[in-house]
Amino acid sequence: MNPYLVRVYEPFPIKVNRAERIWIYDEKGRKFLDTFAGIGVLAFGHSDPEIKKAILEKMERHTHISNFFVDEDAEVVARELVNRVGTKGKVFFANSGTEANEAALKAVKKLKKGIIVSFWGNFHGRTIGSLSITGFERLRNPFLPLLDSITFLPHNDPLHFKKFMKERGGNVSAVFVEPILGSGGIFPLKNEMVEVIMDFKEKYDYILVVDEVQAGLGRTGRFFSHQHYNLIPDIVTVAKALGGGLPLGAAIFLEKVMDVFEPGDHGSTFAPNPLALAGARVVLDKLTDDFLKEVERKGKYFIDRLREIRGDKIRDIRGMGLMIGVELNCDGNEVKWKAFEKGLLLNVVKGKTIRFLPALNIKIEEIDEIVKRFEEVLKDGNIRKNS
Repeated sequence: MNPYLVRVYEPFPIKVNRAERIWIYDEKGRKFLDTFAGIGVLAFGHSDPEIKKAILEKMERHTHISNFFVDEDAEVVARELVNRVGTKGKVFFANSGTEANEAALKAVKKLKKGIIVSFWGNFHGRTIGSLSITGFERLRNPFLPLLDSITFLPHNDPLHFKKFMKERGGNVSAVFVEPILGSGGIFPLKNEMVEVIMDFKEKYDYILVVDEVQAGLGRTGRFFSHQHYNLIPDIVTVAKALGGGLPLGAAIFLEKVMDVFEPGDHGSTFAPNPLALAGARVVLDKLTDDFLKEVERKGKYFIDRLREIRGDKIRDIRGMGLMIGVELNCDGNEVKWKAFEKGLLLNVVKGKTIRFLPALNIKIEEIDEIVKRFEEVLKDGNIRKNS
């Protein structure tokens, strides 16, 4: 570990020389199969030529102009994001998912005073506001006290949600939800949970914020993951894949809340960065309906291939599209490092779930290669099943 870097990450012990599509090459010439695409950032893999071309062309013109000017790509990207939701709305651009969720929190605070509901297992970011609604005690506890008037409820527990709403629903200002938990272990919402969220939204008129930072932008086979459900948000937050590999997030304010902010209420020095906007424009153009159908098809194929793996080290396989979790009956980190030895890069969440977030344009034969190497790792006799 470099003595000048704050130790908040545990990087792989390689120096990256270059990266293309699903492959990362180190300075020694070795290549590694990347199964998580920059933690969901690189929707079209490393060094996509169309995205790179758009960014370089914009760089020739300018790299930063500030919010005293409107970049033409900002208007195009904002319009496309709103149109993809399918209703009226306006966009605030940020630099990341946590900043997008901070904008959503500020909007909630301005519009309504009351309880904000989130769920255990939700991940909304690491800044103080977003951390306050993130349902991981190990992440929250070192920084207490955080924002008050936050209540966490069990994920996918409609009876518990219903009981709370009957007792406190009149005091609830907003509900934050991930349609499929990302860092929480790849758990999609149950339809019964969606129904009670929407039923009580109609009754109490709270603001529904849907976090699409990880699951949005085609990852699950729909443009937004909430489009798998009858989930009608007031605010949608996105980031990760939006900027084509560069930092860009957005809070999409819809219909009744779209005019929440006035000049001076919120802002950002850097967002939206012109280079990231150029990348975003290409990303959105490439996420066609036909492409999304292919993501859904490849996701089903990936899950089917994973289910063919024999042995007792897999407890569960779940997901949507190319957002897949494999819960293990053994130590996830041990599997990660064994896979590294075979040139397979894995991402582990909650200590026991392998989170697959491959490039959305991955090929079938590349899925087969991932599954082949993954199965070889799980057959390693030195990796023991949990008792």
